[in-house]
Amino acid sequence: MTNVLFVCLGNICRSPMAEAMFRQMVHEAHLDNKITVSSAAISTEEEGNPPHPGAVAELAKHGVSVGNKRSRPITKADFDDADYIIAMDNQNIFYLNQIAPFADRKKIHLCYNIIPGKEETDIPDPWFDHKFDRTYRQLSETLPEWLNEIKTKLA
Repeated sequence: MTNVLFVCLGNICRSPMAEAMFRQMVHEAHLDNKITVSSAAISTEEEGNPPHPGAVAELAKHGVSVGNKRSRPITKADFDDADYIIAMDNQNIFYLNQIAPFADRKKIHLCYNIIPGKEETDIPDPWFDHKFDRTYRQLSETLPEWLNEIKTKLA
């Protein structure tokens, strides 16, 4: 089983959107029995809170549901269990590299690093500007590439 963990600051906007979108992609690819998907925060600020209403609404426009997701902080077990830890921005990467066991740092990736020519591109936090449509577009660009990458490793 390949475990994919999406990470952002509060786990109420970008990472739950990525989790829900990627989970749907995995399901549509009939890979539920090979890939698990989750998300977490680098902060405890929003712990226990549901996804931002703007994130929920944007996903709903595209037929994607976040289910009963609640924000949670990343844990040591996440580093042990995850095969891919996909962060939304460079601030997340910096923090994750500070707390990750050295051997697990190779699992940490910036979401846009999968797109040639767009390495180091952040997915900005829509909590600040409410541009959830931009977040959806950016995730729609990157997540299929991550699924393709993971599928090549499953073969």
